[in-house]
Amino acid sequence: DAQLRLAGGTEPCSGRLELLYNGTWGTVCDSGWDALDAEVVCRQLGCGFARAAVPSGHFGEGDGPPLLDNVRCNASERALWSCPAHAISATIGAKRCRQREGAGVVCTGESLVWA
Repeated sequence: DAQLRLAGGTEPCSGRLELLYNGTWGTVCDSGWDALDAEVVCRQLGCGFARAAVPSGHFGEGDGPPLLDNVRCNASERALWSCPAHAISATIGAKRCRQREGAGVVCTGESLVWA
């Protein structure tokens, strides 16, 4: 099972998106990263709605390898794992996406309850 967290932000619901997979925290590359992707992440983390999808390592570089690229959510998904994306190995990821190209989000911070 994978987990998500936000790192490097000044608020609990803003930061660089990081993904835990097989015991390693890694980044999500910002290729194609947009408001629809950010909406799904904010909702999944219980952080309300997306204010912004932030590309290009605005929240600093992560320590782990790039793990996911070309995320293409349509904002109806309940979790990032339901969105089409390319999973990338650490060796391929290092060539395609540098850590400074990590995707980030700024969420409203409001808790949402699914009916």
